[in-house]
Amino acid sequence: MSNTHTTVAVIGAGTIGLSWAALFAGHGLQVRVTDPRPDLAEAVDTALAEATPQLARQGLDTAGLADRVHLAGDVTDAVRHADVVQENGPENAAFKRELFTTLVREAPSHALLLSSSSAIPSSAFTEELDDAGRILIGHPFNPPHLVPLVEVVPGRRTREDSVTRAVDFYRSVGRVPVVERKEIPGFVGNRLQNALSREAIHLVEQGVVSPSELDAIMVNSLGLRWSAVGPFLGAHLGGGPGGYRHMAEHIGPSMQKMWDSLGQPEQSPEQTERLIRAVEDAYGTRAYRDLSQERDRKQLAVLGALHNAGTTSNQNKETRS
Repeated sequence: MSNTHTTVAVIGAGTIGLSWAALFAGHGLQVRVTDPRPDLAEAVDTALAEATPQLARQGLDTAGLADRVHLAGDVTDAVRHADVVQENGPENAAFKRELFTTLVREAPSHALLLSSSSAIPSSAFTEELDDAGRILIGHPFNPPHLVPLVEVVPGRRTREDSVTRAVDFYRSVGRVPVVERKEIPGFVGNRLQNALSREAIHLVEQGVVSPSELDAIMVNSLGLRWSAVGPFLGAHLGGGPGGYRHMAEHIGPSMQKMWDSLGQPEQSPEQTERLIRAVEDAYGTRAYRDLSQERDRKQLAVLGALHNAGTTSNQNKETRS
């Protein structure tokens, strides 16, 4: 762990914020959490209890984990001595603009100000701030104490040294930071996820497969492959000794036909209701807690298998991807 980062403020204690808090504490950091929710103490206790065995399976020392997580009365109290701030508020540019105005004013001048925003680039809420040089996106995937990726996205006014510090910080807590060169709504991960989700919705809407059948296809083919190599390396290997060139030259025409036939489902209330009912028919009989715990066990198993195979997930060795 970098000795320049010892205290982290977690602003917002929803699913993402609580997961961040557990991860940071698992790496020995002092964590100060704030959220206006009335059940904050109970939510933190529950999240830490659930995360402890998962962190331990990742080789982290969880002794005294709860002692490293402190409840703060408000934002000012949370960030007063912070070296890093991880914001997890609502996905609303106006809200973030007001919150980061407070963070810039109240956090120490050296503190790195990071947002877990999943779609809004930081330039959308920092243009009017006096000090935007230390603000940037650090977007995780749920839950961040298990899923290694963090998309590091600087804004137009973010300083280069802030990007370097963010990359170093996330690596110090075992994450895989990838720096994106341009701001784009949704960043990279969510855009890929939404592109796949759009076609998945189309296929279910057309009656080709049910939601559970589509999930089975993904888990037992593309999801399995992409967890090991990713789509571009997968395609390169799919071309045999001729690699991606062979794949593109010989499969390209048929790929174009397939692209042209991809669906454009409408997000109408009727369509949305049909999809909700189909998903609830597939999974609604099981409790959220049971489903999420099963997901997390499987994700840990995949990460463990990749580590044991000698292909750790941290393949990004450069500051900028």
